[in-house]
Amino acid sequence: MPVIEISSLSHPGVEIFCTLTEAQLRNRIEPDKGIFIVESPKVIERALDAGYEPLAILCEHKHIIGDASDIIERCGNVPVYTGSRELLATLTGYVLTRGVLCAMRRPAVRSMAEVCRGARRIVVIDGVVDTTNIGAIFRSAAALGIDAVLLTRNSCDPLNRRAVRVSMGTVFLIPWTWLDGSLSDLGKLGFRTAAMA
Repeated sequence: MPVIEISSLSHPGVEIFCTLTEAQLRNRIEPDKGIFIVESPKVIERALDAGYEPLAILCEHKHIIGDASDIIERCGNVPVYTGSRELLATLTGYVLTRGVLCAMRRPAVRSMAEVCRGARRIVVIDGVVDTTNIGAIFRSAAALGIDAVLLTRNSCDPLNRRAVRVSMGTVFLIPWTWLDGSLSDLGKLGFRTAAMA
């Protein structure tokens, strides 16, 4: 675990935490190089438990031997960028929740058939563009024992930093993918509509 002290916002390697937009992080041109940002120790632990690959950590000094110590140990040889609370807040634009962020590699997008295979109950998120709502829907789906989530392409990305945080990491626990096609395609997979909101 190389710990790298940063003293300015232009330090090489920290741009993934501050200067890249969500669209740049997703990397639509080369999806296999896409990344996303996870915030807070509990949520990062859920992502690691689900097998997501860490790429870099941004952490306040005190959390290296505090709240983030287990995460840092689990992440092996990824760089850990650290600095004062004030500098990191300036860098990211907000005070870090529990003092730690982790950049992770985006997984390959799964097919609808793969996500729905073996599922009895699924949630379809259609045109929800608020990241907080996406996170709340995933958290509710997990609480209700839903087997899978499908999202229309005009919905927010479930791996958006805020959606992940609001979901409390449940976005890593429920299989999900994008709904390519129409809702009628779900009938071909054996599903019927039980409720709409």
